[in-house]
Amino acid sequence: MKIIDGENAVLGRLASFVAKESLKGEEIVILNSEKVIISGKRKSIENEMKVKRARKGSSQKSPLYPTQSFKIVKRTIRGMLPNARTGRGREALNRIKCYNGIPKEFEKSEKMKIHSDKKIKSSNLQEILKNI
Repeated sequence: MKIIDGENAVLGRLASFVAKESLKGEEIVILNSEKVIISGKRKSIENEMKVKRARKGSSQKSPLYPTQSFKIVKRTIRGMLPNARTGRGREALNRIKCYNGIPKEFEKSEKMKIHSDKKIKSSNLQEILKNI
């Protein structure tokens, strides 16, 4: 089992790493998912999230877009898995657990960190969700 601390990890890079590892058969736990960073301009990220949440279709089913940070992280990972609703992708998605903060059972365990080396314009997921 790999335990990953999401603090200061870029969402896309974290999601691609986790998707690859879960397809290999690894159980993965992501902690501090509210402290994950989304790269880009803050205003454009907020506007994009508002648009996604406001989608309503009369004849079509509108996609549900999560409002909690650990669900946003898991949905991003789901998008990087093949056929996440059936077969191999579903099994890989079931191996991934995301948490806000650090639960008691994982406090003393060794955590992996995924950091970016470059300076990136970024916003914390928790701060973005407060402004929406």
